[in-house]
Amino acid sequence: MSFAHQLNILSSVLASTAAGWRGGAGRAFFKQPEQRPVLFDIENCPYCRMVREAATALHLDLDIRPCPKNGTRFRAQAIEVGGKLQFPLLQDPNTGTVLYESGAIIDYLFRAYANRPAPATYKKTPLHTASSLLASATRATAGMRVKPSRAPEKPLALWSFEISPYSRPVRELLCELEIPYSLHNLGKEHWTEIGPAVQRLKPGPYVPKAGGKREQFMQKHGRVQLPFLQDPNTGAELFESEAILSYLKANYAI
Repeated sequence: MSFAHQLNILSSVLASTAAGWRGGAGRAFFKQPEQRPVLFDIENCPYCRMVREAATALHLDLDIRPCPKNGTRFRAQAIEVGGKLQFPLLQDPNTGTVLYESGAIIDYLFRAYANRPAPATYKKTPLHTASSLLASATRATAGMRVKPSRAPEKPLALWSFEISPYSRPVRELLCELEIPYSLHNLGKEHWTEIGPAVQRLKPGPYVPKAGGKREQFMQKHGRVQLPFLQDPNTGAELFESEAILSYLKANYAI
């Protein structure tokens, strides 16, 4: 890992700390809806972050439409869907719901996909908002402003969870390059998964919960390591955040 990337990850750890480490754990057993809800999103927007935290808690996969400042690829579409340029914007094709305002979106997601109100940890409060604002400040403008890029023919796919310090820089670059992607939330499912992969609290090899999303991922890929990127345009499959960032820059940045 290069020194520059180490500093990037350290800053990302600070952002996760500022955000209270919300968006790290998800429900072990969860049935995805027929269609992924669409989130028009700015990665470093504090209000968008709160919605993505809730999605991780629900293990809910999303289709992300990046809308960085001065972006041109999805901002017009966002206006067509909702009528104004405001983020986050959720469009749920399963129910026909279109929503602005992070608090309303969070409550909707928990009611629609967990049959309950948003829990206190994820409900929008002044403290929650302040910590998310601090997390955004920690990352400065990363994941906020558009960078010139080539549009992919097909959306990419990213396996991630919101508070992962290694996943965040990848999501930031995807946003800056306006690359649409399916976000597969793979939150931790048990307290023994806390901490780095080499320092699990539970001794012995890592065994994900039976029947959970992490078990499905492990059966397919032989390990649970995030972020993981798939690009159907090239057939590329990549672990390791630094390798993914280099790939995105080489293939899509101008």
